[in-house]
Amino acid sequence: MSKTATVLTHRRPTETGPALKVLMEVAAAADTTLRFDEAEVAKHALEPADGLELGVPDDPGVDICFALGGDGTILTALRNYAGTGVPVFGVNYGEVGFLAAADRDRARDGFERALAGEFDVYPLPGIRLHGMTGDWIAINDVAIQRQRGQRVANLAYSIGGEEVGRLRCDGLVVATPAGSTGYNLANGGPVMAWGVEGFVVSFIAPHSLTARPLVVAPADRLMIHNLSHDEAVDVAIDGRPVLELTPGAVIEAGFVDGQGMLAQLPGANFYKRLNEKFGRLATLP
Repeated sequence: MSKTATVLTHRRPTETGPALKVLMEVAAAADTTLRFDEAEVAKHALEPADGLELGVPDDPGVDICFALGGDGTILTALRNYAGTGVPVFGVNYGEVGFLAAADRDRARDGFERALAGEFDVYPLPGIRLHGMTGDWIAINDVAIQRQRGQRVANLAYSIGGEEVGRLRCDGLVVATPAGSTGYNLANGGPVMAWGVEGFVVSFIAPHSLTARPLVVAPADRLMIHNLSHDEAVDVAIDGRPVLELTPGAVIEAGFVDGQGMLAQLPGANFYKRLNEKFGRLATLP
């Protein structure tokens, strides 16, 4: 039975171009049609050929999405297919590649196994952000940060209708378990294993001796209030700016389950991946 697959690559086509040719060979052998949007067609100068659909939008009915790049590219693919059930299979062409199923030197093997259905799927939750101008889904994190050259942010935050605190800081991060190994980890926040329900709030350069990260229950809603009278703060989803939170404005964030479907080869383990990418959490002296 024929299959369809979307392909997404990062912004350096000279790095992913050779792997793309391999993917086309593997897909042809597996009776799989590869789909590319207009940006991918232009990036790789693709020409019409059997087994390719060019200049087409994302289709929630595809069988799989291949993301060739770093964690940012994989996150983009996961957001594009959030809530659709389409698995995202990442091949690492970035730095850390924590979310990737295969490294670049094992790309062919990864493509073959993916198209043969030899992979597991990890459902990843998201953070649904409701702001002044719309709604967004983050797979990794939401970051609220002071603007460059402006004074420190003055934020209040409440959970479940109860104000938890007010804090002057450079910002705060709301992270899913998958995102807890990103910006949250750099803030000294806790690592949360894949499969944990809930999200974590951690702080960027807090001007306090008592600020502590907080793990929030999945049913609780987080409200963030910009208390500044003069300065807006920037809000980013998975590292991409989406809006400014103006003085006095409020945004709401909440846990939403089963948004991204992350494909991993059999035998993949969160704790093994943690050791490989970041080193052991503790070592003997």
